[in-house]
Amino acid sequence: MGSFLFPELDPSSQVALERLVRVIDEVFPLPARFRATLARDVADLSRLLTSERSRRNDGYLGEAAHLSAYLRYFLPWNVFRLVRLLGSLPLQFQDQDFVTDVGSGPLTFPLALWIARPDLRQRRLTFRCLDRTGKILEAGKQIFSALTKEAGEPWTMVTIRGALGDPIRGDGAALVTAINLFNELFWDSRAPLWSFAEKNGGLLNSLASPSGSILVVEPGIPRSGAFIAELRSALLREGRLPLAPCPHGGPCPLQSESRGAKWCHFVFETDSAPASLKKLSIAAGIPKERATLSFLFAGPRTPEAKPVEPAANLRVISDPFPLDRGRYGRYACAEWGLTLITGSRTALEASPSGLLLGLPKNLPSPAARRDAERDKKSGALIIDRSLLE
Repeated sequence: MGSFLFPELDPSSQVALERLVRVIDEVFPLPARFRATLARDVADLSRLLTSERSRRNDGYLGEAAHLSAYLRYFLPWNVFRLVRLLGSLPLQFQDQDFVTDVGSGPLTFPLALWIARPDLRQRRLTFRCLDRTGKILEAGKQIFSALTKEAGEPWTMVTIRGALGDPIRGDGAALVTAINLFNELFWDSRAPLWSFAEKNGGLLNSLASPSGSILVVEPGIPRSGAFIAELRSALLREGRLPLAPCPHGGPCPLQSESRGAKWCHFVFETDSAPASLKKLSIAAGIPKERATLSFLFAGPRTPEAKPVEPAANLRVISDPFPLDRGRYGRYACAEWGLTLITGSRTALEASPSGLLLGLPKNLPSPAARRDAERDKKSGALIIDRSLLE
């Protein structure tokens, strides 16, 4: 048996996601004449965020059509992705803890955490939400208040209009988050990606308490995967070990590959997403049958000289694909590098992206693995699925 990184939504979370979509409409009612153009506005904003980034200005979410499209399409999808992830992360808080959310937008992370973790709803937490667009912060605050009003709102939302790097007053945070932030910045940075990651890794570390954690989530694209790998190295130098998705605390074996054909990202189905959201996606011409993301969850600071124990796990990081003789494969990450798990189609489909697998005690030694069979295309070590726990 393995450990799932993206567990299916429980009924409570699924109901809360459906309610989020309704709350957005209730808080920001859309006149009929504008609702007719909503799908077109979503498609236009999608292009502005991807292929037409050059014509986007810093305050694009302050425009009425873009704000409406973002709240009704991008916000629910981003919350859905996060909810699937947050259910598996070891997040623990004490009353009076701080959470610092940089690039918060419409409070995407607090909304997702509320939906995903009912066990945390009565904790007395203060969220410091930083974004450069005041209008989107205020929209998120209204949505969060409407979604949580029946619970008495034990969480306090403090919105801060400012840019990344602006000072944030108060004690270090128990958790620092950056959700879909850095992909809006690294395309325009003239610095090498490693330097960009080093600078921002230092910034995130400075915002977290020594016992706190850091969560960064980005789109599941090659550039984001490369950034996450560089950020992982930067945070390791700060003494923060990766807790997820990495199956070990050593150097990232995909760091060189992440600039090319292989990068660390995860894929899961969207069957449990709200039906109305999927309908809007189809109408906008950007249906989402699957969701993707790259992420890093780094833990408390530890002495930099502390040795890293060898890890006996590997993490599945790709879809299944056909090999020869009717067999299938999935790529995985392990301490020694890229690994190709092989087996029947049934066995590989039952080993989804993000699954953490244990290694058997009779696995070849490191010396033997150097001479073991390798995939001709990727150079990955080949291991049969039947050997993995």
